[in-house]
Amino acid sequence: MLVVLDAGTLGDLELIGLPEGAEVYQQTSAKELIERCADKKIIVTNKVIIDAQTMKALPNLKAIIVLATGVNNIDIDYAQKNNIKVLNAKGYSTDSVVTHTFSLVFKLIHDLEEYTGFTSKGEWIDHSSFTFFNRFHQLSSQRWGIIGLGSIGHKVATVAKSFGCEVQYFSTSGKNNQQEFKQVGLDELLSTSDIISIHAPLNEDTKNLISTNELVKLKSNSKVINVGRGGIINERDLRDFLRENSRKVKFALDVIESEPMKNSSPLKDVLDDENLILTPHVAWASVEARTRLWEITLKNIQEAIDY
Repeated sequence: MLVVLDAGTLGDLELIGLPEGAEVYQQTSAKELIERCADKKIIVTNKVIIDAQTMKALPNLKAIIVLATGVNNIDIDYAQKNNIKVLNAKGYSTDSVVTHTFSLVFKLIHDLEEYTGFTSKGEWIDHSSFTFFNRFHQLSSQRWGIIGLGSIGHKVATVAKSFGCEVQYFSTSGKNNQQEFKQVGLDELLSTSDIISIHAPLNEDTKNLISTNELVKLKSNSKVINVGRGGIINERDLRDFLRENSRKVKFALDVIESEPMKNSSPLKDVLDDENLILTPHVAWASVEARTRLWEITLKNIQEAIDY
């Protein structure tokens, strides 16, 4: 009745509570997809693409459950027209992404490794002073610009404000009008923000939102964090910008256009750049967030069974 196609995307999380007889696969290739789903009424997937052609080949299919918030790997139009229910998980990762966002920010503005390296090597023992200076700034002096003020962006804005940051935001849809924070245009946000964090989805409005024309407007010594979606920052333009980077802007990316990274990725050319930090799409994946995701998924499974 039910198949989980890519349980491996949840890491070491134990998938307890599945209906009896459910089939679980760690990964599923495009070649294996139809065979594994052939007689199933319910498909659970995270990244496996379920397009119209796949659904046409599965006459028993009545529901698709996505182990994520985004459903861009599902042909939603075809599913709706053919009475196939699509259920996703909303809001499970907000606190996890906020935590990772600030981890990246602190790494960029206050690199503890230099200090701990200084002491662990014994250099403090023979040092002439009681302290060792490395320039860093406190968060309360920073203007924080947020691209995409949805639930995650709003939570980041609230936490940043609690640190004393002056917060401003750019609405990628043009529909968001939060009175709590100052709304500005993209050019103003880029040129006046000390820290910029991206929390927007990837769509027609945000694809290549940050390209060469935007990168050159960034404030000198600013920090840019993308925990939204790869493709919002044009990676070829970012590579070229980093190679020149007279503004000494630092970037921290948790998402890139194609994951895992391919040999052909433009960012492969700058992996050793001191102004670039890459983490492998982990912002969403705290233990608590993955546990909550599975709890929501089990509820969605029951809704699909009752459908």
